[in-house]
Amino acid sequence: MALSAGLLRFTSASLLLLRRRRLALPIAPLSDLRLGFSVDVPRFLSTSARRASVRPVKSRRKEREEELSRAEATAEGGGEVNGRLSVNERIVPMELHKEATEAYMAYAMSVLLGRALPDVRDGLKPVHRRILFAMHELGLSSRKPFKKCARVVGEVLGKFHPHGDTAVYDSLVRMAQDFSLRFPLIRGHGNFGSIDADPAAAMRYTECRLEALTEAMLLADLDQNTVDFVPNFDASQKEPSLLPARVPTLLLNGSSGIAVGMATNVPPHNLGELVDALSALINNPEATLQELLEYMPGPDFPTGGLIMGNLGILEAYRTGRGRIIVRGKTDVELIDPKYNRSAIIIKEVPYQTNKSALVEKIAELVESKSIEGISDIRDESDRSGMRVVIELKRGADPSLVLNNICRLTTLQSSFSCNMVGILDGQPKLMGLKEILQAFLDFRCSVIERRARFKLSQAQDRKHIVEGIIVGLDNLDAVIRIIKETTNNATASDALEKEFGLSGKQAEALMDITLRRLNALERKKFVDEGKLLSEEISKLNELLSSKKLIFELIKQEAVDIKNKFGTPRRSTLEDSDGSQLEDIDVIPNEEILLGFSEKGYAKRMKPNTVNLQHRGTIGRSVGKMRVNDLMSDFLVCCTHDHLLYFSDKGIVYSARAYKIPECTRNAAGTPLIQLLSLSEGERITSVVPVSEFAGDQYLLMLTVNGYMKKVPLNVFSAIRQTGIIAIQLVPGDELKWVRRCGDDDLVAIASQNGMVILNSCNTLRAYGRKTRGLHAMKLKEGDKMASMDIIPAAMQMDLQTKLDTSGSRGKELRPPWLLFVSEGGLGKRVPISSFRLSNFNRVGLIGYKLPPDDRLAAVYVVGFSLAEDGESDEQVVLVSQSGTINRIKVRDISIQSRYARGVILMRLEHTGRIQSASLISGVEADPEVDE
Repeated sequence: MALSAGLLRFTSASLLLLRRRRLALPIAPLSDLRLGFSVDVPRFLSTSARRASVRPVKSRRKEREEELSRAEATAEGGGEVNGRLSVNERIVPMELHKEATEAYMAYAMSVLLGRALPDVRDGLKPVHRRILFAMHELGLSSRKPFKKCARVVGEVLGKFHPHGDTAVYDSLVRMAQDFSLRFPLIRGHGNFGSIDADPAAAMRYTECRLEALTEAMLLADLDQNTVDFVPNFDASQKEPSLLPARVPTLLLNGSSGIAVGMATNVPPHNLGELVDALSALINNPEATLQELLEYMPGPDFPTGGLIMGNLGILEAYRTGRGRIIVRGKTDVELIDPKYNRSAIIIKEVPYQTNKSALVEKIAELVESKSIEGISDIRDESDRSGMRVVIELKRGADPSLVLNNICRLTTLQSSFSCNMVGILDGQPKLMGLKEILQAFLDFRCSVIERRARFKLSQAQDRKHIVEGIIVGLDNLDAVIRIIKETTNNATASDALEKEFGLSGKQAEALMDITLRRLNALERKKFVDEGKLLSEEISKLNELLSSKKLIFELIKQEAVDIKNKFGTPRRSTLEDSDGSQLEDIDVIPNEEILLGFSEKGYAKRMKPNTVNLQHRGTIGRSVGKMRVNDLMSDFLVCCTHDHLLYFSDKGIVYSARAYKIPECTRNAAGTPLIQLLSLSEGERITSVVPVSEFAGDQYLLMLTVNGYMKKVPLNVFSAIRQTGIIAIQLVPGDELKWVRRCGDDDLVAIASQNGMVILNSCNTLRAYGRKTRGLHAMKLKEGDKMASMDIIPAAMQMDLQTKLDTSGSRGKELRPPWLLFVSEGGLGKRVPISSFRLSNFNRVGLIGYKLPPDDRLAAVYVVGFSLAEDGESDEQVVLVSQSGTINRIKVRDISIQSRYARGVILMRLEHTGRIQSASLISGVEADPEVDE
């Protein structure tokens, strides 16, 4: 009371002193203030008062402390200088960066050890360990009734974990979620959240108790001195520093956490596989990682899914870091057989994936047309399991749609392993074998401590039993001594002296009741003594043999596996889905591509255009845009890269399957939808490439006769907007691009029928941004008509023919040059009819054309030969009206360089030949249209 009154008087005096000081401040007269500021006078006064009170009012206690400090400094020799204290031992000089580093490291280690990272030995963080221990202390076993989670949270906060209740409850909730932990440690009763990220109910509504697995795996030996107990935060109670885990819990349920400058992310595993791997390491301590993988091939996530490939698993198990690709499990169901409509059913999602967010993302992508072919999506999940139905449009390919969903959403995601844990008080990155070995070392110490504890108890009990047996053998003397003594202490001393007993034995003997003095009870004590002797012998044998300790560890782990093991949920796939593209689900098959003059493309089956006889009218190529004509056909595979060269010398790249497949009568897809073409830019040549070989080149030829050779691998990486392929002069266009090697020959021809045949080796390789050299001297009004390549495989045979004098022009063996004129005429001329000549020359006559006709195309034929030695190739002719004709090359006669040729296609009503394309022979039923 006196102290309270004194404080009250001090507070009143302080306020009075402050009030007097404020009133003593100089105040400006009101006449000096403007009328407009009259309302702000009180604010002005208070501000001035705060500025004037520079020296704070000190309490008596603070003054007393300063006096004591001054006295101590004087006594220690510090003294005073000009009425102020000098620097003494209480001020420690320290470099700022050193102090900041040490303080931050201390804080970081505190977070690492006390919150974020799990211990390798029992696989738990402090909050999880404290929750389980608190529930164990409350008696919430798996066979006891549930208790409110608020009761558990309060117990944990009040005794062990001085942090927020939200952190404790969130950790408790996660340990009860079967979609978060592979083997939940807590049995929850109530709303504990969902895979859709729905939050759990408040802790006052939910209830919990321990799982049977938790009791058997983590808490079974806690009361047998297996682990150290340390003081809690206020040193009022003891808590375990670890739990005596019987299996590697860190690998069983995994762990994730972010600390200061360090994080951990350990995947969960299957209990049975984990115990098998642990047993394999016990049986063979020198076991390699590959041998352990035979028992535990990979993680086993609680939500299942498909684990794509094992490269990430191997890296994670070897180094502790790795990237595992996980994809959801799906099925395809036919929902409407009549209209061929199907649906994709999502049954499982990757670990830690929000199902509702996944459904929303798919709906957004469908709305933005990033994913096509989906008509409806709905979530039909219930208590029986997950089921997300994605209905497809008529004719949509489920494989392509599913591929796009996996590529653009979290239906396929990666789990980045970062297996960091606390070992020997320090965070450490460890691989699979290192974690298992650390657990085995810990488990060995637990077994030894438990054995010593049991041994001590057995020895103490045996000592007591031996004393009791001695007393029962001398029962009359014991009773007489007890009756003659006056108190218990005297009786105990007398028994010790009479029979040579210890104090504990004498006390135990005196505590025996009369009902246990019969002969049957004596036999029980004798039998108990024998059992204790056997137990002591076994425990001593166990402590003296490491092999027996490891066998016991294995046996206890196998018992847990047999009782609580479950089948694997995640499926392991051999294919690596790290970079999922459409190419992964599209078969690499041969296709026929058609391109029009106005930039339309379509993909067709190779047998779409049936075989025709020479001289027929042909059949329609399908619907064409107004004033549009087919310009080129080529055969390639769906996985090939298509290099699109434009008339402006720009090259673009896209896979062949990017062109939508359609029928012969379809108009096709505009290339501007597939490529980033500029206004007025046209594609003039398309080159399919399956592999960018280093010894291959692209030979380019312009309309005005410029030619150059560029290495093929220069075009292996082309951005979406294209890159420059050739530098053009004004008025020139890039028209022909062919693939060649140094040993190949090239044949170029002009519209007037002049031909130059030369080796590609005579051309040096140029860069992309160059113009090249003149390929042929063109007469006035003449332009280049075509270019083709003669492979090196034919060159040896060809060289023999060219070296034979007198045989030039008479040899009819392949290869040949196939000439096609705009008037529908054509012929084959043996290549041996031409001699090699340099570029930038006039060339030799290859086709003597009428004045009103021009050369449309020249191809080297004879690559594919039938059994009779004739060509097995076919040529596709397209007229200006869109009529197409496909005929066998063998039906075109072999003639001399000056011959007129034969009729390939009748053009009375279809205009002139617009383009010609050479394709390999494809089996098809012959069909003639008159």
